[in-house]
Amino acid sequence: MAMVKKMAIVLFSGSLDKLTGMSVLVSGAAAQDMEVDIFLLLWGAYAFRKDIAEKNTNFAEFPELKPQVHEALVKMKAPSWLNMLKEARELSKVRIHLCSLAFQIWGGKKEEFLDIVDDIIGAVEFISMAEEADIPLFI
Repeated sequence: MAMVKKMAIVLFSGSLDKLTGMSVLVSGAAAQDMEVDIFLLLWGAYAFRKDIAEKNTNFAEFPELKPQVHEALVKMKAPSWLNMLKEARELSKVRIHLCSLAFQIWGGKKEEFLDIVDDIIGAVEFISMAEEADIPLFI
């Protein structure tokens, strides 16, 4: 039996361009039956708040090109970063962990975050998970 490959992503950024890139990578990993653990730090955690996720339009890179990128994604009928992530969770074992410190900073109530957030953990626990990953990423 082949060993299951694992990807660990630390998501610090909450900008739309980086969320989209992260979701593309997670989708690709899920399509290859990889297990993925995503650890949401400060701005990444903020982007997963229910009141922010759908209306987030912040770009970290080349913000002046945001309209052009948005138009291209719409024209291609590309799913949103959130829908890509939800689809990836249907394909493979994709777990989303909220950093306990970020959780406290952004309200301290689990119901304020998207339902796809699996749990709230500390850095030490995530580092233990990441040590087992074949592909570690920081976004």
